[in-house]
Amino acid sequence: MSTTAFKGPTGVFSASLTPINEDLSPDLPRFVEHAKWLISEGCDGVAMLGTTGEANSFSVGERKAMVEAMVEGGVAPSKLLPGTGVASLMESVELTKHALSCGVENVVLLPPFYYKSVTDEGVFAAYSEIIDRVGDSRLKVVLYHIPQMSAVPISHDVIEKLIARYPTTVVGIKDSAGDIKNMEAMVKRFPGFSVLAGADPVMLPLRRMGGAGCITATSNLVARDLAFVFAHALDESKAAEVDAAQARIVAARNKASKFAQMASLKAMTAKRTGYQGWMRLRPPLVSLTSAEAAELLAD
Repeated sequence: MSTTAFKGPTGVFSASLTPINEDLSPDLPRFVEHAKWLISEGCDGVAMLGTTGEANSFSVGERKAMVEAMVEGGVAPSKLLPGTGVASLMESVELTKHALSCGVENVVLLPPFYYKSVTDEGVFAAYSEIIDRVGDSRLKVVLYHIPQMSAVPISHDVIEKLIARYPTTVVGIKDSAGDIKNMEAMVKRFPGFSVLAGADPVMLPLRRMGGAGCITATSNLVARDLAFVFAHALDESKAAEVDAAQARIVAARNKASKFAQMASLKAMTAKRTGYQGWMRLRPPLVSLTSAEAAELLAD
């Protein structure tokens, strides 16, 4: 593993679920409660308003209120890693400025994702405009590579150009494409750049390659195991315990992926907490059917 210090976030960050009220508004008190529980379970921070958090189903106003609720509810801004990238460039600027106004310095930025087959030049221009228009030296950007959802990949050449122009601002990437070779290549090409796995089982091999950690969905269920694996991945004396924790992580991920992942994670969270409201998703996403939930939760 590289001994280079990371410029960006390191450790285990939960791609937090978002609880939703009966009227489909965000359940802010329960959202804060869940974030605090995740941190108590060993998460280094909470990556709110990502794909798992149904971010793109919420308005700019709702997203701002959710960040404010976290900070006002006692979650340290340094523990938050909100998604502020949306299809609108100007709204991405607005959300990023708002996060900074709340004391939150680390954000995850999707590229603008409506137009497909955009060039590297276009992706670079979009990120540059956001960073320049925010114009705040405190800002730390984690790029969000999830081409299976955004259809806008972030190439290594774009990353290289962004790091060259914004060496203290563009500090990491969440890679949710699931290609460990791509992650390894970034670790080697960009020393000090925080490469974070977007899939729970990949965190261990990435950590051993010199990666910075993970931002993952199943951490909503197995944060304690992920934190243990991150802390002891390189400790040969803990190899058996790491393997056991990794097996539980993989099993949880597989279980959550049997049906629709976000709906499954919410169903399992409802079972853990005893609060059935966790089952709700905002359309177009829908909850598991009764039969699916019964099969998922049977064991």
